[in-house]
Amino acid sequence: MFKEYDDSTLKTLQGIELGILKDFLYLCSKYELTYFSFAGTAIGALRHRGFIPWDDDIDVCLPRKDYEKFIRVAREEFGEKYTVMNAEYDENYPLTTTRWMLKGTRFREEALRDIDCELGIFLDIYPFDNVSDDDKEYRKQARDAWFWSKILILRCMPKPVILGTGFKVAAERAVCRAAHLFLKFFGFSRKKIYQKCKAAMTRYQDRETGRLSYLCDTDRFWNTIEKTDLYPLRQEPFEDIKLNFPNHIEKMLSQMHPDFMTLPPVEKRKNHYPYQLDFGEYGRE
Repeated sequence: MFKEYDDSTLKTLQGIELGILKDFLYLCSKYELTYFSFAGTAIGALRHRGFIPWDDDIDVCLPRKDYEKFIRVAREEFGEKYTVMNAEYDENYPLTTTRWMLKGTRFREEALRDIDCELGIFLDIYPFDNVSDDDKEYRKQARDAWFWSKILILRCMPKPVILGTGFKVAAERAVCRAAHLFLKFFGFSRKKIYQKCKAAMTRYQDRETGRLSYLCDTDRFWNTIEKTDLYPLRQEPFEDIKLNFPNHIEKMLSQMHPDFMTLPPVEKRKNHYPYQLDFGEYGRE
């Protein structure tokens, strides 16, 4: 059963996430890591100068080499405070992103309620990889990465959440359940599936290309950005700090949400739908 936040709970959650973000920015500054924000966090910055009022996460991105370095230094410097969660460290994790999770907290959304991982309040960190400048090769790379990312989800999650009702949705759920059982019964390795996905994502890692992308979103083409549109990064206010964004972030957002500056109707204001939420000591006044 999906649960909605009350105003006090959401405000507390957003405050904790902002604290995680500040620790992230500290490490990026200390180690001279390139980062930028996008998606709902960018919409929030441009439209609200902070969180989208109903949003419950923060999205940040790093080019692959900086992404890998961040994970390494985060484990070294903040290992007692945060847990790094991704498919490389826990094969039960079904996504190709990293969650930097605050220890002593719990945050399990409805979509991930059945996975065998300890989940906490987090910063969502996306790796952005070089993608081919040749359109045919780019589409093949995107197809391969996207395909294996969805196979990973099906292997790790017995019941992927598909919103909606009716025969079509019920049929999609049944197909996903059958696919999970098939992959499990025939012993498909979660680690090897992830490795195939990462290999496709990083296919052009050692080549200079004109574009970067995160290829494993709902739509594999949403997040592709020309480096000339990305750099130089620009800063925009986000709550009480400033964040880096692509120089032409509006162009990037328009690929996903053509009318992103307009408030959506109430029924389309979505978040992670908390199934389990515990602030631990961080929820105390």
